[in-house]
Amino acid sequence: MLRPTAAKLGRFQKQDAYRRVLWAVLAINAAMFAVEVIAGLAAGSAALQADALDFLGDAANYAISLFVVGMALRYRASAALAKGATMAAFGLWVIGTVVWHAWHGTLPSAFTMGTVGLAALLANAATFGLLWAYRHGDANMRSAWICTRNDVLGNLAVLLAALGVFGTGTGWPDTIVAAIMAALAIQGAPLVIRQASAELRSGKLAAAQ
Repeated sequence: MLRPTAAKLGRFQKQDAYRRVLWAVLAINAAMFAVEVIAGLAAGSAALQADALDFLGDAANYAISLFVVGMALRYRASAALAKGATMAAFGLWVIGTVVWHAWHGTLPSAFTMGTVGLAALLANAATFGLLWAYRHGDANMRSAWICTRNDVLGNLAVLLAALGVFGTGTGWPDTIVAAIMAALAIQGAPLVIRQASAELRSGKLAAAQ
């Protein structure tokens, strides 16, 4: 019977550890999506709605990452490519939401924004810590890290928006923050897509040799 080499054992252990982390962050993001989508609609906050959809997109991304862990490079890179496109689509959707709220002059609830925004920040801080060790991995791992980085920055922005809405009595801080969150998603998408495309090309070259 052939025994697995130390390198293979190490790779399998790393993949198992990554799966456990992905299951944890998937549960966190799915729960926070449910909380924020209800709170965002109730509060009339574009920033909270944007953050809720971001949690949903991240949960889907982590589910895809779980599916392709351990597969060949081309499958992992293809999944990362799809995730990059999803990030870009999310950013464009949020831009549309920002325009709608700005046009209608929506005044969100600052208290709800602040309370839920703080809960979201704590949830993403936990995800941030869990994924820290995988920030320099392949495109699949790195895309998960970039999503989390954007989420933490977005949560801080939501808290600032809540303070701005409370202080000014207008909805403009909320729409501005939602626009910033859209920009983060649109900026992060090309990073993931470029790395995934490079890995796809290298995988095809390796297969052809």
